[in-house]
Amino acid sequence: MNILITGGAGFIGSNLALGLIKKNYNVTVFDNLSKQIHGDNPYQSPLFLSIRDKVNFIEGDITNRTHLAAALKDQDVIIHYAAETGTGQSMYEIEKYCNVNINGTAILLDLITNNKNFKVKKIIVASSRSIYGEGKYRNINGEILYPDSRKEENLAIGDFNVKCPNTKTNAELMPTDENSRIHPSSIYGITKQNQEQMVLTVGKALNIPAIAFRYQNVYGPGQSLSNPYTGILSIFSTLIKNGKDINVFEDGKESRDFVFIDDVVNATILGVEDKELRWNSYNVGSGIATDVLTVANSLKRLYNSDVAVNVTGNYRLGDIRHNFADLTLIKKDLGFQPAFNFEKGIMLFVNWVNKQEVQVSRLEESLVEMKLKGLYK
Repeated sequence: MNILITGGAGFIGSNLALGLIKKNYNVTVFDNLSKQIHGDNPYQSPLFLSIRDKVNFIEGDITNRTHLAAALKDQDVIIHYAAETGTGQSMYEIEKYCNVNINGTAILLDLITNNKNFKVKKIIVASSRSIYGEGKYRNINGEILYPDSRKEENLAIGDFNVKCPNTKTNAELMPTDENSRIHPSSIYGITKQNQEQMVLTVGKALNIPAIAFRYQNVYGPGQSLSNPYTGILSIFSTLIKNGKDINVFEDGKESRDFVFIDDVVNATILGVEDKELRWNSYNVGSGIATDVLTVANSLKRLYNSDVAVNVTGNYRLGDIRHNFADLTLIKKDLGFQPAFNFEKGIMLFVNWVNKQEVQVSRLEESLVEMKLKGLYK
């Protein structure tokens, strides 16, 4: 079977490509080798080198119809990863995110729909936990809530908790399932929602099975150590390696669901190989919430570093407080079970980072940019 991965030279895509190759699939990778991900010399980036000579590589842009048409020839399965990523950056590079993520997906689907020479049998799209916004909560009466974005007036006085809309008391966090309200709080989240809906809608119209995987915070060996817009494990690791203190936003108790890259690859391959499912969306995560302060202190300990971990009270508009996945559906339908807990995964990640060249931290530069836009306080 021939499988095309758009954005397949990125962190998740390259790992998935290698996983599919091990199962004897013919893999084509279509990627523009973005400087933000691959650096100034993309053909020497570790991610590209990991797949070079192992896949059929086509360099091209997802918004270029000619490039994409050439890549689609003779493909059985399309795994659509090509996208701009990063919630913070999306809030001021709005046109770029919408053009790449939404328009790029539209071009892909338009080609599949209108070219009868393409015989695509399945489409998988990378969705995101960001489409849920603040996710699922309940009040003291046990009633389910899907709160809107936190109010800046509360954030400004250091009250970072999610509130019940009527009583203004703190809401209780719950795992977010696939039937939860979709209400993204960033442009990135909006574009991922659009990607998911477009793929599932067109897939159903064409009778092509389609699956959207709502990935949580994916981490592991191979992720970019220089991109300041995605991956706090990478951002914190690069700060530590440069001997710089870690400044944790809010009160450090904000949490995410960190899912190890091997689990993401496994879940996605289960979706590729499934013969029954049609037009479904699934959470892919660890099912456990880990707070940011725990992440920072764990990395400091594992690197045996003496940098300071400072809780700053600063915050970014558009950031969510919490979100972790309910995995009930993907376990039932695909038999997915995470194999890596956070302790095991972070150890493997740290061991890999220790073997890498130290990258220049660009976090301060990105924060200055966000502050100038009024998005970082």
